[in-house]
Amino acid sequence: MTSGGKRKGKGTGSGGSSTKNFGDARQLTVRLKTARGRSASSQRWLERQLNDPYVAAAKREGWRSRAAFKLIEIDDKYHILKPGQRIVDLGAAPGGWTQVAAQRVKAVEGRGQVIGIDYLPVDPIPGATILELDFLADDAPDKLKALLRDGGADVVLSDMAAPTTGHASTDHLRIMALAEAAAQFATEVLAPGGAFIAKVFQGGTERALLDMLKRDFAIVRHVKPKASRADSSELYVLATGFRGQS
Repeated sequence: MTSGGKRKGKGTGSGGSSTKNFGDARQLTVRLKTARGRSASSQRWLERQLNDPYVAAAKREGWRSRAAFKLIEIDDKYHILKPGQRIVDLGAAPGGWTQVAAQRVKAVEGRGQVIGIDYLPVDPIPGATILELDFLADDAPDKLKALLRDGGADVVLSDMAAPTTGHASTDHLRIMALAEAAAQFATEVLAPGGAFIAKVFQGGTERALLDMLKRDFAIVRHVKPKASRADSSELYVLATGFRGQS
């Protein structure tokens, strides 16, 4: 997730993670007594982290980031990831989604294959190959294809996000550009029946991208996992049943 997120450790993740009990969890609110040396925004961010049950659970279970629970929730509901599949994770840093994918496709056992790419460094993840390269670089798609077994993938994941500017229209355009690039790559590498998941912002997917996905996939839907913060405009587009390259 190329969005400046902080790494949460080097664990491989818990085998039985589920998000079903988070909604009922009662958390004690932690408030910092002093903001000396911190800006107001840093103070708010730190207090939010300290009071976020997903942050605590990620640290406890060995996930690199709280974002792991977003993919866990999506997959628990829609059953996208299966043992033996080939997965590409675009914008992989710090590695939470890559961890989940590697675990669920049994990549550690040599059954599935997981490839992550990010221009930010990612600590090694068991069962995954990490390519330290900007996905938007001209040679990135070909390098990914060269690493994939038989040159194809079963699922393409994208939690890519450009740093936010605070200007809603600009941020929307920037993340949509990343989603469109990810979708174009997906249509080039996915095997028939494959799936694509990408981060977008509230306001939904741009018409051009939505039309392309509906043309190339059997089912297209928007999903917002509970692990996605309620005050965030973050949303995901999930396309399943790839029809095959035309």
